[in-house]
Amino acid sequence: MDQSEILKPEQLDNAQKGHPKGLYVLFATEMWERFNYYGMRAILVLFMTKALLFDKAFASNLYGSYTGLVYLTPLIGGFIADRYWGNRRSIVTGGILMALGELIMFGCASLYHTMPDISTFLFFTGLGFMISGNGFFKPNISSMVGQLYPKSDRRIDAAYTIFYMGINVGGALGPFICGYFGDTGNPADFKWAFLAAAIAMGIGVIVFINFRDKYVRDPNGALLGLTPANPGDKKVSPILVYLGLFAFSALCVGMLYIDARIVSYLSYLLILAVVGIAIMIFTDKTLSKIEKKKISVIFIVAFFVLFFWSAFEQAGASLTFFAEEQTQRNLGFFTVPSSWFQSLNSIFVVVFAPVFAWLWIKLGKREPSAPTKMALGLMLLALGYLVIATGVKDVGAGIKVSMIYLIGMYAFHTWGELCLSPIGLSLVNKLSPLKLSSLLMAVWFLANAGANVLAGKLSSKYPEEEAKIAEYKVSPLVLTNSAIDWKLVANSKKNIQQWDLSTVKKNSHSISPDSLVALSIAPAQQAVTIDTNKINRISPKKLSESEVAKLAVAGEKEGKFLLGTNAAQTEVYIIKGSDQTASVVEVYNMNPVKPTFLGYTIKNLYDFFMLFVVMAGIASVILFFITKWLQKTMNATS
Repeated sequence: MDQSEILKPEQLDNAQKGHPKGLYVLFATEMWERFNYYGMRAILVLFMTKALLFDKAFASNLYGSYTGLVYLTPLIGGFIADRYWGNRRSIVTGGILMALGELIMFGCASLYHTMPDISTFLFFTGLGFMISGNGFFKPNISSMVGQLYPKSDRRIDAAYTIFYMGINVGGALGPFICGYFGDTGNPADFKWAFLAAAIAMGIGVIVFINFRDKYVRDPNGALLGLTPANPGDKKVSPILVYLGLFAFSALCVGMLYIDARIVSYLSYLLILAVVGIAIMIFTDKTLSKIEKKKISVIFIVAFFVLFFWSAFEQAGASLTFFAEEQTQRNLGFFTVPSSWFQSLNSIFVVVFAPVFAWLWIKLGKREPSAPTKMALGLMLLALGYLVIATGVKDVGAGIKVSMIYLIGMYAFHTWGELCLSPIGLSLVNKLSPLKLSSLLMAVWFLANAGANVLAGKLSSKYPEEEAKIAEYKVSPLVLTNSAIDWKLVANSKKNIQQWDLSTVKKNSHSISPDSLVALSIAPAQQAVTIDTNKINRISPKKLSESEVAKLAVAGEKEGKFLLGTNAAQTEVYIIKGSDQTASVVEVYNMNPVKPTFLGYTIKNLYDFFMLFVVMAGIASVILFFITKWLQKTMNATS
């Protein structure tokens, strides 16, 4: 072994006095990676709906596919690290791929308005790179923490506590910083959020590269993660590994695109994978009856975890829509970006984790069993949704609710997470036969992936009072037979009774060159007023000071004028951003089809949030009911 790879005895002695400095290298690397992931996640659905003009259902399903694949790829990335690369090379490779993915998203967000087709290609490519990079990064950095210490070292638990603190610091900072720069109300600013995430990931990679050789070492002073943990019999050329890496990244892009655009297959693939693994395990005659019983507990717990995380992960999807559109975020001097609410979970974890740790110690022998804690976590999750359902009950259209409801819900969700989350992986380790530990860990990751896919499908049921269905680039605004400046109209003191608009874009989802076609728009009806619902806040006349104040409270960033309706009055046309060369029309469906889930019609936000109350509540009650049996099976010896 090269002498440069061995620490001097005095360095080892110093490391033993506290935590090794390698822990803080891993802490910083993970913190910046989580900044990158959660910062991007905080604005992802907003970018899809506000810039790329995807509808909420499509954006939600795509969000679920993306986060589901994020949980799947570590299975492959961990295998490659163990067999061919080692931890450290995988961490650097994964970090670089994620940073590149964010830079590609920066390009996407820079071009969406002028080159939408190229922007869409960059969008899926960027997400694919981040999925691939996460697969290499995530499983390897966590495993290195324990390798810093001797196996029986009492500091390991404290080390993971410090490491997970880094995760939550990054999880709090990411949405805050990315939201500040990107979630401004102007879709053109989303690119700065992606750039901030790319810079954060770049910092993480630089920190790891600069300090890994000096500090990231095992208790004997040898470099950690330099060689594969379980190398194969045959050596593989590095060129082949890099080609495989390229193919893997391309595969991630393709899997995401196919699931989003062609056929939604991911949920069926996950179900088949879990069923296949279950058949393989429970037909294995070499396993004892006791081993199979304990394995059954893993499958049962994984099933209930599906309900928890599918509701919890609404944070990046439907709850972001709610924060953006239905939450009163105006403080008078500042409007809170909707993406900032995604920092709450990480902040609450930092605040309440010591409280829960103290509580479990204080209870001593009365500490609840693992299944009981999981049932309690589900119940707290249900109570969180009950808080926000109470907030929206009987609220009129266009009325926004206090931030207190959203903050309270996130507090309950964090308490539920602190009951449930720490248990899963340790339960799998305790109950798995040694020869099946990796396979059963795969089951756990598959369950989490499935939960995220389900989260997207549930978010797609988010009800809307009206749905924005198109945004057309149109010919210049015409008033009294001449094109006029939008600013003159916006500041006019005269009431404008009717607009004259003759042509619009043929392709409703593109602003690239295309043929223009006639659009028939009836004049705005007198019944359309500022108070009836969200769309009708906007009037074709100059607004009074009180009406302007209402728009400010509602979070409107620019003036819009009511253009008119279609003949059936089912669609409303809004004119905005007009000047002497171009105008933009937004089209809203005023009576969208109400979504359904398993025969349950979701008529409003109260119905939507009660769906999660019922789902998590029933799962909690059933889990409470079978807790004693699960505990008995876990401890079975014969």
